Amino acid sequence: MMQAKKYGSHSDTHPHVNNLSYEKNIEEIEKSNDKIEKITGSRTKLYRAPYGEYNNTVINAATDKGYYTIQWSLDTLDYTGLTGDEMWNRLDKKLVAGDIILTHNGTKHTADSLDMLLKNIKQKGFDIVPVSDLIYKENYKIDSTGMQVNN
Repeated sequence: MMQAKKYGSHSDTHPHVNNLSYEKNIEEIEKSNDKIEKITGSRTKLYRAPYGEYNNTVINAATDKGYYTIQWSLDTLDYTGLTGDEMWNRLDKKLVAGDIILTHNGTKHTADSLDMLLKNIKQKGFDIVPVSDLIYKENYKIDSTGMQVNN
């Protein structure tokens, strides 16, 4: 059995979730997690909304079902066709401890550049950890942008 805690849900159909009802948001999250469970044998509690869209409806739907919402803090813009060097130039200027870096599968240069990006991040003295290690477990709330903030 694979460990689904290393995976997160990203919705079933990749809609603009800010335009969906509370019920439709739950449906998107749960259908995605059903598929994850079918493949891995377990469910995840991590959810990142498509397009980085968060509002109170999205957050409430996720948290009411026991999910931790995840928001990225640094975008590689890999989906625009940037090369690995161009992605690194973006990261190098802005990277701080605790950043969650957004990349996409299926983009032109991301897979080929990932080893270089990870090596450069480590050379700057940063540890690369599962996103679950960055989640506040107690004394926090989710603001309307999907970011976790201390109470």
